[in-house]
Amino acid sequence: MAIFTIEPEAGTVHGTFSRDIAPILTIDAGDTVRFRTLDADWNLAPRVSTRYDERPPQFSPRPQGQQAGHPLCGPVAIRGAEPGMTLAVTVDAIRTGSWGFTQVGGRPHPVHTRLRVADEGTYLLWTLDPATLEGRNQYGQTVALRPFMGVMGMPPSEPGLHSTIPPRITGGNIDCKELVTGSTLYLPIAVPGGLFSVGDGHAAQGDGEVCVTAIECPMEEVDLTFRLVEDLRLVTPRAHTPAGWITFGFHEDLHEASMIALEAMMDLLGELYEMKRHHALAMASVTVDLRVTQIVNQTRGVHALLPHGAITTRAAKDGSTSA
Repeated sequence: MAIFTIEPEAGTVHGTFSRDIAPILTIDAGDTVRFRTLDADWNLAPRVSTRYDERPPQFSPRPQGQQAGHPLCGPVAIRGAEPGMTLAVTVDAIRTGSWGFTQVGGRPHPVHTRLRVADEGTYLLWTLDPATLEGRNQYGQTVALRPFMGVMGMPPSEPGLHSTIPPRITGGNIDCKELVTGSTLYLPIAVPGGLFSVGDGHAAQGDGEVCVTAIECPMEEVDLTFRLVEDLRLVTPRAHTPAGWITFGFHEDLHEASMIALEAMMDLLGELYEMKRHHALAMASVTVDLRVTQIVNQTRGVHALLPHGAITTRAAKDGSTSA
């Protein structure tokens, strides 16, 4: 099993998903890639001002026509990956940079408009300690860090350039705070080679990402190991995390997103415990939490969480353990 390193530099960073972007690296299943990533705003240094129009030095040159998206490292192709297979991405390690920001207001986002903060933008400026996992802003307020990658995904099968903002079946801007070190994300593959990219580091985030940003930060180290699961056919991503099993739903309508996540969880319960459909829904009602992943990325996200150990099986009085 080999280990590769990708640094953010000209030729390794792109700002859209597309099946037409050539891979910068081709690896075998089982290999690990260590990425270093930019923050979501393509910054090369920390912000020193809370003014929207006063920006630090930016990454340059940006890929032509891709300025609006998240800066993503990749794509990485996996030999043997074909549409219909599943890519398993295990997060082995994440280490934040020493700074980050949280932007609020200053742009006509529906959440900012509804909550009456769109007219003026400002920032929380964070100093991050990756050793103690603590972040402190300019007001002296301290939060615990729980770093994860906001964007992990692959392009859809359709040609052309696809925005990095909404999450898709093949992954992307999922923004799920449970995808921490020790997690494995399972993504349906839509194009030969998969063409996986990663970016949008978050030092900490609440469910919903309600002001449109988390603690956006560069990542000094993101170690990901890739495997292929040929016999797993998924219609939406799922993940095995330290908190439990997770299934995802993405849709413009939050209710429909919750139904997609819930139906995927019913399928997972059937796989894990051989539960039939009615039984799976009943057990989901008893053990599964529905959480709003994010409400700010055009396509809304809901994740269904089955905590580890929530269901155990003991023999009934007649000796049956059937689900």
